[in-house]
Amino acid sequence: MVKVVFGSAICVILMLYEVDTEVVVLVAHIKYHIANAQMPFILFYFLHTHSHTLTLRTPLTAPATGLSSGNHYGDEQPQCSMDCSSEEDSDISESEIDDYSEKPYELLKAGKYKVKYLNGTLRCPYCAGKKKQDYKYKELLQHASGVGKGSANRSAKQKANHLALAKYLETDLASEAEPIQRPALPQAINQPLQQDELYVWPWTGIIVNIKGKPNDSGYWMKEFTKCRPVGVRIFLKDDDLIAQAVIDFNNDWNGFMNASEFEKSFEAAHHGKRDWNSSKLDAGSNIYGWVAREDDYNCEGPVGEYLRNKGRLRTVSDIVQEASESRNSIVANLANEIDNTNENLNKMQYKYNEKTMSLSRMLEEKDKLHSAFVEESRNMQRRARNEVRRILDEQEKLSSELEAKRRKLDSWSRDLNKREVLTDQERQKLEEEKKKKDLRNESLRLASKEQKIADENVLRLVEEQKREKEEALNKILQLEKQLDAKQKLEMEIEELKGKLQVMKHLGDEDDAAVQNKIKEMNDELQEKIDNLENMEAMNQTLIVKERESNDELQEARKELIKGLEELLSSSRTNIRLKRMGELDQKIFVNQCKKRFPLEEAGTKGVELCSLWQENVKNSAWHPFKVCKVEDKEEEIVDEEDEKLRSLKQEWGEEIHSAVVKALKEINEYNPSGGYTVWELWNSKEERKATLKEVIAYIMDQIKPHKRKRP
Repeated sequence: MVKVVFGSAICVILMLYEVDTEVVVLVAHIKYHIANAQMPFILFYFLHTHSHTLTLRTPLTAPATGLSSGNHYGDEQPQCSMDCSSEEDSDISESEIDDYSEKPYELLKAGKYKVKYLNGTLRCPYCAGKKKQDYKYKELLQHASGVGKGSANRSAKQKANHLALAKYLETDLASEAEPIQRPALPQAINQPLQQDELYVWPWTGIIVNIKGKPNDSGYWMKEFTKCRPVGVRIFLKDDDLIAQAVIDFNNDWNGFMNASEFEKSFEAAHHGKRDWNSSKLDAGSNIYGWVAREDDYNCEGPVGEYLRNKGRLRTVSDIVQEASESRNSIVANLANEIDNTNENLNKMQYKYNEKTMSLSRMLEEKDKLHSAFVEESRNMQRRARNEVRRILDEQEKLSSELEAKRRKLDSWSRDLNKREVLTDQERQKLEEEKKKKDLRNESLRLASKEQKIADENVLRLVEEQKREKEEALNKILQLEKQLDAKQKLEMEIEELKGKLQVMKHLGDEDDAAVQNKIKEMNDELQEKIDNLENMEAMNQTLIVKERESNDELQEARKELIKGLEELLSSSRTNIRLKRMGELDQKIFVNQCKKRFPLEEAGTKGVELCSLWQENVKNSAWHPFKVCKVEDKEEEIVDEEDEKLRSLKQEWGEEIHSAVVKALKEINEYNPSGGYTVWELWNSKEERKATLKEVIAYIMDQIKPHKRKRP
């Protein structure tokens, strides 16, 4: 409802004063929502008090609020095509704008600058370079006024020129203004309110002559609920039958409207203040009411005292003036904010353009660098191709020269063979020359062949070197693996035996030195053999001790299993007792739940588990086969066994895996007996637990019990 009243009042005021509707509605609407929620009621009061006297006025320019960026033209930068300062070379100050505007005004009147054209359109002679050229009268007047009074980014001369244009339009071209259709204003029912009349503020209503009605404030709040009172105060003396009441309204313009409606309701029924004053003695049982004013504020009695304590006297015009000043201040602040925003936008645009230019330069430099790189790459490739071509040409040239020399030598050889040697000396010389030429020819041939072989084996060199390194490393590793004490000793023994054999075959029995050497070698050989026998004896001793230790460990494991059956029986502990080769009933029960009803699944699962447990214990059924794995023979489960295949097909992979696992455990821990045995088990790592782990676990379990003892 408030927005409807506000919009209607704004439209009426704008049509009366010919203000640019878009600009003023924008500013007023922002102000209404941000700072002053009382604007609609100022306009309502204005229409209410001036509806009987308001007449059409001469068109006015839009108020100069500094909205150079908010009007239709202020955001465009003027680009005058003519020389606006042809008469004066120096600029003028802001204080001289009004004086300077007289000169262009006279020039406009003299017709030097053309405003109106033949087709009836109007143009701004000072902004000929703008995109928009043709204006209506109101648009051009708004443009001239906005630039002349409110544009912060125009020079003083431009402002003076536009002020002269606005004056010329208002004075000399007023006939060009379009007729305005003004809406019919509602006529006030009663005499209009006086703006200088003093009211009690906050707005207050008075009710008198209350007879025979409840003296409850809630009753009167409900009675006048359409006027939206905020409170009711009843005044009644103990010995008086007639009561009075004061009704409080909101202190904003909504409260003023409600108070006016309250007063008008009594005046329409002839029960207003004047009626009360004229018929006070003959009022009967009717109640009278009005809005509290100056005389009520200054009257004697409880009502006057209440009004003086509660409020103060103010005129409507003062309140309107205060609201207008607040509104104008907010509009000016908004205009300044818009100008600052535009300035920031211009700065951001400048920075954006600067960054764009910098980026463009960087991209150009990048393109240049890329082009230079591509060109340099092409040059390098071209030089490489030329170098390869040169080498190939030289090689071909050398080959051709070698071939020519070989042919020449062959021809010389043929010529020499054809000649007759008359003397032995000449024959010998010819043979020597022939040998030399043959050797030279052979050298040339070998050089050509070696060059060809070198060309073919260039790539092999690196591969052979790499392979040789790998072979050397492998040999080193193999040799290191072969070195141990026993082998070294045996090699030394064999070496000594070989030396002895050699010495026996080559030596002389009468040679004392040889005999001493043989004796020393025999002694050394005997010492080596004794060491080897000692090592073998020690090894056998260690093997026996290891077997005894293993037997003792097995006995200790058995005793631990017997003694710790209760402590390690839980499956939740890391170290526990596990029956190796035993099937897990849960797997069979869960699988049976998928095939049978719940009440039968448990029984069926237990029966199936018992059946296959007996099959696992049956020593006659041995579904294993021997395979060779890494030069060792190992026994693995035969997956092709008929029972296992039928089990997998009928009951699935899970039960099949459980049976295979149990078979492996039986075969590993009790292959001869075929029955399940207890074993210490590490549940966390799923392996056989060591005695060290079991003892450590037992100690951890005993420590808390020791601490609890007193």
